[in-house]
Amino acid sequence: MLVGANILRRLLRSQPTATDGGSGLIITAIHHLRSHCSSTTELSTSDVGNSEKKRESKWFTLPPFAKTINASDMGAKLAGKPHLKSSSTAAYETTAQKWILKCCPGLPRSLVQKLFRLRQVRRESIAMEVSDDGFQVGAKDSLNVGDRIFLPISVREVPEEKQEHHCTNEESNFIRSLELYKDPAIIVLNKPPGMPVQGGIGIKRSLDELAATWLCHDYSEPPRLVHRLDRDCSGILVMGRTQTSASILHSIFREESLGASKQDFDDEKRVLQKRYLALVIGSPRRPKGTISAPLQKVVVDDGKSDRITVFDNYKIMSSQHAITEYRVIKTSLHGYTWLELSPLTGRKHQLRVHCAEVLGTPIVGDYKYGWQAHKRLQNLAESDLRKNLNKKASKGNMLPFGLDMESGSILDKRLHLHLHCREMILPNVSKALQNPGSFSDDDLSKLKSLEIVAPLPSYMQKSWNILDS
Repeated sequence: MLVGANILRRLLRSQPTATDGGSGLIITAIHHLRSHCSSTTELSTSDVGNSEKKRESKWFTLPPFAKTINASDMGAKLAGKPHLKSSSTAAYETTAQKWILKCCPGLPRSLVQKLFRLRQVRRESIAMEVSDDGFQVGAKDSLNVGDRIFLPISVREVPEEKQEHHCTNEESNFIRSLELYKDPAIIVLNKPPGMPVQGGIGIKRSLDELAATWLCHDYSEPPRLVHRLDRDCSGILVMGRTQTSASILHSIFREESLGASKQDFDDEKRVLQKRYLALVIGSPRRPKGTISAPLQKVVVDDGKSDRITVFDNYKIMSSQHAITEYRVIKTSLHGYTWLELSPLTGRKHQLRVHCAEVLGTPIVGDYKYGWQAHKRLQNLAESDLRKNLNKKASKGNMLPFGLDMESGSILDKRLHLHLHCREMILPNVSKALQNPGSFSDDDLSKLKSLEIVAPLPSYMQKSWNILDS
């Protein structure tokens, strides 16, 4: 516009005055000015269009960054343990890498990390003047509201990481039948014994992969694991339906475990409570109590395998503490006891090791940590039990994926692990995410909790009925 004013001023100075026909001059000058502005506008519009086309040919543009929930912060608040450094703005911060993974859940995380290492991620900020290609951004750089991220256009051709696991109708229906509870934030499954939760070496089918194929429902994201159960353990398994809800639940589980590790386990107001039912060989000396015994991994068989054992060193780091509350539910004349176990921390094989090495009562079917007790059991109690009941163990009916939940009770020669995550109480994450800005820290900690109960697998129910008769 300044250039147009200069042209008008130059024309007025170089032409006769208005009395010598200046009125026509002004019209001519305005005509020149309009022509110049029109051509400048067309040029500017053309440049912008070419710039956009150039960008579209080189870059894949993500939606502008909008306010998102800080999962760790909200998880801590739901657990009743807000971070000391939390603030109103911190609840909405996110990094460039997190925004990419949120907008493109199908992109492999390894590829996104590689793009950052090769400096192939660009950012356009409304607060700064940048070139057509934006400027480089780091994976951990925080975004401002309205910022846009550009990825190389080649990412459109990258196949999604999600893999379809082909199943028969019977198998897919079986996976769907495991659902105990579902809301917009979480899915809760009743994990069958014998099915691994996660994939690994030698594992063809795992529950997380099958859930990603068959339990997405109408969501574009696959459900994500929040915690884990041993392969031979059964019961409640919680999965987050979105990346945000899964991260919040991860934070809740972490905060509860850290709080227990710091000897803060006398608090009856724990928002996350897990209760397992276990059948053990023998009976504890006391009907209830709290086990606080640190655990560590020991490599055996020349490095071919490992096992967890109690580490009798109280100077060990608090992160390795393992704490379990227990109480006797029912005892049997045949030498078995039903226990309720409440783990306050989440260490590998925690309940199995605490029962076998601390209480001296290994869990039925746990040959890894209680093989000696099972050897004695086969020679004594098991044969007496069969004679007294005068029953034959029935052969189990095989379920999809080669699972068998009918055999393995105390009447069978080969016992299945009698450890079941029966009940869980956890915060209502879905309710908290409906309108996160409307809840204060105190409101979040007082949200009504979810209470979920999982029925026993068939073989454990048989053992219960037999010992109850």
